Amino acid sequence: MTETAPGIVIMGAAGRMGRMLVQAVCDSDRARLAGAVVRAGHDWVGQDVGHAMGGPAMGVTVSDDPLEAMARAQAVIDFTTPETTLDVAHLAAQARAVHVIGTTGFDAGQIERLVPAARHSVQVRAGNMSLGVNLLTGLTKMVAAALEEGWDIEVVEAHHNRKADAPSGTALMLGEAAAEGRGVKLSEVADRGRDGITGARVEGRIGFSAIRGGDIVGEHDVIFAGQGERIVLRHMATDRMIFARGAVRAALWGQGRSPGHYDMIDVLGLDR
Repeated sequence: MTETAPGIVIMGAAGRMGRMLVQAVCDSDRARLAGAVVRAGHDWVGQDVGHAMGGPAMGVTVSDDPLEAMARAQAVIDFTTPETTLDVAHLAAQARAVHVIGTTGFDAGQIERLVPAARHSVQVRAGNMSLGVNLLTGLTKMVAAALEEGWDIEVVEAHHNRKADAPSGTALMLGEAAAEGRGVKLSEVADRGRDGITGARVEGRIGFSAIRGGDIVGEHDVIFAGQGERIVLRHMATDRMIFARGAVRAALWGQGRSPGHYDMIDVLGLDR
């Protein structure tokens, strides 16, 4: 890694994912860690991020000021909360920095509020940054397009017991792919909860089920259930570092790109 390598700021550096992102940037020979940001009042503020993580110094002081950190960087990676991400998107647009968004749990209105920032900066947003999940997304779209509506589609996901949102961003991404394959809008066919006497399943609906427990990193099944047969597409993550490495790859990919909204399908160069 050289001083000319793109500098990357990590938002939420003290969190579980934030620490992995810090490590992934430091492990890369094509990027350098330019900043580590935490919320105001956090006890990491003012410390070297390496020392704060319990290791050797990394030469980067933890800050609670994302704008100051981005002044020295070409990209920011953000796995925080929707409201924080909206603020960071505005700052990234000012700094013309690539904004890699791994945050999930946005509502439709919040996603719309991200749009103006993408007119001035490269914005890469994905419900999941792993290569395997994005391949699964492509397969889901392809299978959904090939099967008749009489095949029921269910997305089943499992995560650790501390995950705050459900269905997961990845599950929704897979549901969007299935809906796109069928030529419909997910918002019009999604079934995101069943309880009590629900009646028979409505043909054409795309169902979601969420499991929360223990330390499950992430498991996603897309089930296509027909009469007398089933197709199950599955991805299982066993190491969160796959998401961190994917995010770093996205931050590097975005260098020199025209402003706009992109996703990991673009980063990986996969056919749509």
